[in-house]
Amino acid sequence: MSAAIAVAVLGASLSLNGVFRGWAWLVPAITTVFVVGLTLAVLRALRVHPVLTTLGGLLALVFILDFTFFRPESIAGFIPSGATLDTLGQFLKRAGETVVSETAPVSPNAGIVFVACTALGLVAVLVDTLAVPLGLPATSGLGLLVVLVFPATIKPQGGGLPGFLAAAVGFILILGCSQWFAPDSRLQTDNAHGTGQLKRSMVIGGVALALGLLLPLAVPGFERGTFPVGSRLNPWGVSNGLNPMITLGNSLRNPTGDGSITYATSSTAPVYLRSVTIDKFDGDTWAPDDREASRRIGPGRMAPDYPLPSELVRQVTVVDTGQFTSPYLPVPYAPTAVNGLGGRWSWDPATLSIRGEDGTTRSQQYTVYSALPALTSATLSQDNAKPTSISQDFIQLPSNVPDIVKNTAKTVTAGANGNYAKAMAIQDYLRSSQFSYSLQAPVQGGYDGNGMSVLADFLQQKSGYCVHFASAMAVMARLEGIPSRIAVGYAPGHATGATVAVAGQEPLPEYQVDARDAHAWPELYFEGVGWVAFEPTPSRGVVPPYASEAAAAGGPSTNLHDENLTPGSSTPAPSTGAVPPVAGPGVGSGTASGSATILYVTAAALLLAVLAASPRLVRSGIRARRLRPATQPGSGGTTGPAPPRDGPVLAWAELQDLATDYGVPPVPSETPRHFAARLSSSVALRGPAAAASPSGAADDAGQHALASLTGDFERQRYGPPAGIPANTTAEEANPAGDRIAAVRAAFRRNASWFAVFRADWFPPSLMSRWFQLLWSPFRWLGGISSAAARRAAAFVQRLFGSIRWRR
Repeated sequence: MSAAIAVAVLGASLSLNGVFRGWAWLVPAITTVFVVGLTLAVLRALRVHPVLTTLGGLLALVFILDFTFFRPESIAGFIPSGATLDTLGQFLKRAGETVVSETAPVSPNAGIVFVACTALGLVAVLVDTLAVPLGLPATSGLGLLVVLVFPATIKPQGGGLPGFLAAAVGFILILGCSQWFAPDSRLQTDNAHGTGQLKRSMVIGGVALALGLLLPLAVPGFERGTFPVGSRLNPWGVSNGLNPMITLGNSLRNPTGDGSITYATSSTAPVYLRSVTIDKFDGDTWAPDDREASRRIGPGRMAPDYPLPSELVRQVTVVDTGQFTSPYLPVPYAPTAVNGLGGRWSWDPATLSIRGEDGTTRSQQYTVYSALPALTSATLSQDNAKPTSISQDFIQLPSNVPDIVKNTAKTVTAGANGNYAKAMAIQDYLRSSQFSYSLQAPVQGGYDGNGMSVLADFLQQKSGYCVHFASAMAVMARLEGIPSRIAVGYAPGHATGATVAVAGQEPLPEYQVDARDAHAWPELYFEGVGWVAFEPTPSRGVVPPYASEAAAAGGPSTNLHDENLTPGSSTPAPSTGAVPPVAGPGVGSGTASGSATILYVTAAALLLAVLAASPRLVRSGIRARRLRPATQPGSGGTTGPAPPRDGPVLAWAELQDLATDYGVPPVPSETPRHFAARLSSSVALRGPAAAASPSGAADDAGQHALASLTGDFERQRYGPPAGIPANTTAEEANPAGDRIAAVRAAFRRNASWFAVFRADWFPPSLMSRWFQLLWSPFRWLGGISSAAARRAAAFVQRLFGSIRWRR
């Protein structure tokens, strides 16, 4: 039963693939569910009270979670301590930030993996409680449904077929095991193999499956098909926004070239395409502020709500979005007009970001007219006035700014006079050799996000990608009183070699960008000039001329498709920074990785050993339960032997299974006496040894035990017994276990080593039942099909039989 529950829970958890990126989360999940299931099985085998068994499962969950995630902070590696609770708070905070700020698939950082393992462990305990002590195996499917519903609300493709089928198989195993292995007598039937209960279980499973597939058709909120395979449960409606701060990392780590956009520009250099402005920061996440009240319809004529200098550089850019789909329109900054768009579009005067009201960017071709201030370092350095012409929203900071962020901003800008000098100091610091560009370090270190705690980890580890660099510069600029925001879009890309003809212009050179060029960069506001872009990310983008005077020692790279930027070869993280996703903070990467590897290898080996030994363990449990002597209350509160009610029947069932294990299975058409006679004369029980030899005498003991078991079963089945008769022989009064042991000993002496090995480790009597259990749903469906075919044939026969044929 515990194995069936583990299969069901882990099978349902397969649907989480796509909610989490990759499969790194699966190993700790398997470890957690396996340990919890094994603990419940052991406690139940020891006849512990059901309440204590459930509490033991919860305690095992605490220990394995502590050992997996908080080992360095724990007592003896698995007992929680005060330091464990502190780290737990950090993990929960990180998980909360992931849920709030990230979009699926999320990086499997330590916090979110911990929450997932905790949830799966609790579901395993819940399913076990419903299936065994409460005797509600069908209701236990609610726990599996909880696991399946979560990805159905998150993943665009729904829960997925593999997870659903694996959960269904596990659920059917739970229903089958509830008949054969559950101790609750209400689940037992008179049929020794539980055929009636199994059929009822199949009906319950079939009805549940039908309801699961058909009911969502009548439930609002489901998209594209039925739950959970081809649909997504979306209780919040169709989303018209995105969180580019996180999807950037996904795009960069999966360089497939999707979302290709081509553009041709009159600019002397390739341009940044800006999709959306991220300016709202609550301490946990950066997000777009769409300012619904101030948005204006129609980008045919646009102007910002802040003053611009009189000297502007005007450009024309023609964009073809192809299959790229987004509610935000990629345009060069700063647009003054956009022509040729299909559908209704609105724009924000505060940010000049353009958003679709009834459509997306897919298959759009449009022309963008833009005007940029002519910027120089001298112009920017002259402006040190406090900004008064824009909203104070661009300078607000939450109250939970970590000390490392405050101290770093203060140290870096010390001695810098004016906003431009401070901005250059921050950019130079982030582009210095102290920092490295890496797509993998934030994932491995568990800080792949954009909250304040993530920023603190980034400044400590000094390794990340554009999201982290842009966020760091924007926050430190606000700490120094400079309004800031983050622009999200595409770095300039690369030339295609083609040109595009535009009326009134010379042929314009064409450029191409795709998901590999996804980028984020900070924009800082200067009074009288407007928003000015900076480039703090090393190895990405192009540093503008006005910001390149104090560029990093290595200089910026303009090779935007450099092989060093691919996930497989990105700059490695510092050796002291990265920790495995499931290791607690403060553990060195080498030590944590080695310990985790040893743990997982040991757990995998133990799991394989238990799986290999499971047939023998289950068969031994069945034998022990059948041959356990019944007890009844005696005088003085003591217990004594009970009258042999079902004992002969159970002993006969064990004898038949034992004969099956050694190659002499019973035939359904033969009587018990015929079966006993065939078994008595078989080589399995009467070997080639001479009767005078010790083995022959032992075989005679097996023959006597067989005759005794047969007589007891015949009297029990065909004549109501009234206890043990007074004239019963001593041999007949022996416990059934001793007589079964004598038959088994004779079998083992006369069988080959392979037959003994098979009977011990892979007993045919049990393996055939397991195969029956797995095959029953298909046989049940086949029976339905056969019955339908028979009805169809009968209908055709009646139809043609009612026709009178004439010559």
